[in-house]
Amino acid sequence: MSDARSPLFSRVLRGSALTAGSYAITQALRLASNLILARLLFPEAFGLMALVSVFLVGLAMFSDVGIGPAISQSPRGDEPDFLDTAWTVQVLRGVILWAATCLLAWPAAQLYGAPELMQLLPVAGLTLLIGSFNTTRIDTANRHLLLGRLTALDLIAQITGIVAMVVLAWLMRSVWALVIGALIGTVAKLVLTHLGLPGHRNRFRWEPSAGRELVHFGKWIFLSTACGFLLSQGDKAILGAYLRLDELGVYNIGYFLASFPVLLGGAVTGRVLIPIYRDHPPAASAANAAKLRRLRFTLTGTMLSLLALMGLVGQPLVGLMYDARYWHAGVIVVAIACVQLPQVIGMTYDQSALAAGDSRNYFLVMALRAALQSLAFWAGAATHGLIGALIGQFCALLLAHGPIVWLAARHKAWDARHDLGFGLLAAAILALVLWWNWAAFSGL
Repeated sequence: MSDARSPLFSRVLRGSALTAGSYAITQALRLASNLILARLLFPEAFGLMALVSVFLVGLAMFSDVGIGPAISQSPRGDEPDFLDTAWTVQVLRGVILWAATCLLAWPAAQLYGAPELMQLLPVAGLTLLIGSFNTTRIDTANRHLLLGRLTALDLIAQITGIVAMVVLAWLMRSVWALVIGALIGTVAKLVLTHLGLPGHRNRFRWEPSAGRELVHFGKWIFLSTACGFLLSQGDKAILGAYLRLDELGVYNIGYFLASFPVLLGGAVTGRVLIPIYRDHPPAASAANAAKLRRLRFTLTGTMLSLLALMGLVGQPLVGLMYDARYWHAGVIVVAIACVQLPQVIGMTYDQSALAAGDSRNYFLVMALRAALQSLAFWAGAATHGLIGALIGQFCALLLAHGPIVWLAARHKAWDARHDLGFGLLAAAILALVLWWNWAAFSGL
């Protein structure tokens, strides 16, 4: 059987379609709920939730030991002892994370001048504790790209949480609706995946050899995801010191709309590329390289097209959907769409290192990217406000592509033709979007 007809590549196509479709449906529902919530709640509520998310995501990423990637790439990834040991580590981590949210509540409230964080953070932190009990059958399904049932269950859980937020916001008219809705969605995922996924049922167990393998692989993932926090949440953490809560809430809405293409691409690549690089490395044969190139071209082309669309219609779209309180969100959508153009060029390379177990060099690249982006964003915010921060971030993403190329080349995964072609296309999109929206940027 040829690679083109192999079960793996068939599962890749199905998995990509399912992940993209599920993500698109979820984001459409979130957009609809966001429109309703924007009318039921005040902008400060979104600012508070942005700060809560900064701390929750930060704690989760600063303590991530790579359980999912470890199960996906390990030769022992299907063994019950290995899975139970991984699950035990995951649960212990969840307990520690929830305790940390309780300890950080008072300092966070003082740091951002938001006393509501004293109560919001410990309750919202329960999502980390509850989620830690999620079964490793989720990771097993990702390992083998058996994503149909998993995608359906995840979609149901997310819909449950979104509906709960809207209903509670209508009843409570408080930021607590967002927190409690998130808890309901987390519980829904826990219950649905435990009941609905086949496979090994976890129990507490510690197998020393499995523990050593997890520690060896996870120590660099731990450091990498700590850097990932700066990449994904550093903007909100920094802007929280420069913007009022209502301004941060408007920024968060703009970011939510503009980040759809990149988050969609991340959802697809995060699920399907490690198994491909693991079982069909591009250096092994010309056929493998050609199939990976076609997949990479499809993913990058789709993300760039969506970013171009956001850049051209983002401002009038926000004007139609939101009231005057959120006017600046339209300009922010356009600006962030421009900023993210360099990022999508290299999004299909990182997984080649993780598939080979090279978590050390993956960390080094992540650390350099995080340092560049955080310093540039902070310097821009301190000197020229929001527009300066976004320009700094754009420059950092351009510079960060060099280390990504280095990492991909080490694992024979770099595609110069891809980078040149899509780099020129991204430059053309940037010029078009800036020309189309130039007058609006003065509003920032």
